[in-house]
Amino acid sequence: MPFIRTVSEIEATGKLRELYDGNVASRGFVPNSMKALSLRPEAIDAWQKLLYAVRSPMEARRYELVTIAAAAALRCSY
Repeated sequence: MPFIRTVSEIEATGKLRELYDGNVASRGFVPNSMKALSLRPEAIDAWQKLLYAVRSPMEARRYELVTIAAAAALRCSY
């Protein structure tokens, strides 16, 4: 059970349904980070635009290395 209220894939409608469907099509699942913001679909859209702005100038390998290094520095196990 989540610690915060979320909208499940079955309950999603409108813009949230579109965002969920897009992630299922591209990734095969809806990530927990998206579900955590499910009560505010506009925040999901803004978050995805920010991620694109950060990632787009980098090669995929560099982005992954930076992500791993940051997670290690923060002692993140997720």
